[in-house]
Amino acid sequence: MIPGAEDRGIVLVCDRDGTVQRVVRDDLGLAGRVPVGSHVNDLVDPGVREKIGGFLAELQTREAAYDWEITVPVNGALQPLHFAGARLEPGYLVVAACSRHGLGHLNEELMRINNEQTNVLRSTSKELARVVEQRAERDDAVYEELSRLNNDMANLQRELAKKNAELEQLNQQKNRLLGMAAHDLRNPLGVISTYAEFLETEAATVLNEEQREFVTTIKDTSEFMLRLVTDLLDVSAIEAGQLNLDRQTADLAWLIQHNVTLNRVLAAKKDIAVEFDPPAVLPRLSFDAGKIEQVLNNLISNAVKFSHRGTRVRIRLECTKDLATVAVEDQGQGIPAADLSKLFKPFSKASVRSTAGEQSTGLGLAIARRIIEGHGGRIWVESEIGKGSTFYFTLPVTSNDLPNG
Repeated sequence: MIPGAEDRGIVLVCDRDGTVQRVVRDDLGLAGRVPVGSHVNDLVDPGVREKIGGFLAELQTREAAYDWEITVPVNGALQPLHFAGARLEPGYLVVAACSRHGLGHLNEELMRINNEQTNVLRSTSKELARVVEQRAERDDAVYEELSRLNNDMANLQRELAKKNAELEQLNQQKNRLLGMAAHDLRNPLGVISTYAEFLETEAATVLNEEQREFVTTIKDTSEFMLRLVTDLLDVSAIEAGQLNLDRQTADLAWLIQHNVTLNRVLAAKKDIAVEFDPPAVLPRLSFDAGKIEQVLNNLISNAVKFSHRGTRVRIRLECTKDLATVAVEDQGQGIPAADLSKLFKPFSKASVRSTAGEQSTGLGLAIARRIIEGHGGRIWVESEIGKGSTFYFTLPVTSNDLPNG
């Protein structure tokens, strides 16, 4: 009689140490792995040797072991087999089958074949039937519990989706309110800044020293507030998914040189040299010139703010067939490693302070990151304490970009 797939197995007689004395039956073609004189450990996958050791230990202490599931290589693949065993003078009978049913079937067949082992195998069969029944009851209970947990999880997921939708709606309302408030503040702040600048330059001769200090404070504070409001407008637009890029073919080297010229006025007050040596040949890239100028101005002005008097800020531009890379290098204080991950997040600032008390909104680098990523590039920083920092960003070169000259 050819056994069914689930009834196939192997039956071994081993001594007390687990050494194979005889292969009684082998439906799985495993006898070659455990010839007479080898150890039953050789039958199983090396990764579960500890488990077969536990099985043998239970045989030695209890004289019987039931339904141990242990992985065995069968026909080149790993397959879990169900093991059972019982005391058999002068050693042990070890039975392994593809299923619990097969394990029971092998026990019953061996009882018919070998009268010497009838009592032991009958006891094993009854114990196995009891274990199988207990396992089935436990499996039913586990299934019911898993079903209940799955239903609870589905309810939680629906509730979470509902809360996420509510949060998204509230976030959109927050962005609209922020944008409206910032827009309404920008115009009066611009007026205050313009009048303060006028008083500082045109009325300087009729004001005393204390009054001039008041006017300068008003101008500097209003300019900072105006930058903050402008940055808030940018952040609210970005968070609302309204980063609209007006991409046009433009000269990146010219744009860098333009920003260098503008920032040299601020740098001159601290005796800082701002240098840029454009490459001889450069592709004309497609980008939003206004947005990239905003990024350049932020990086160059930051380099000046955090550099010591009498140092140098250097801007480099390199290009490959795929990428244009801009680097803004300073000789400032450097940024602690613990602060680097904060730099490109809104309202996050490093512990390093500007060298002349210049103010920062904490939004510029976060806005720069979203602008560069919106162009398909990336932005990052490399820094060393006491030696300075270098901020990099890339812009992709497209197949439509044409070389200068």
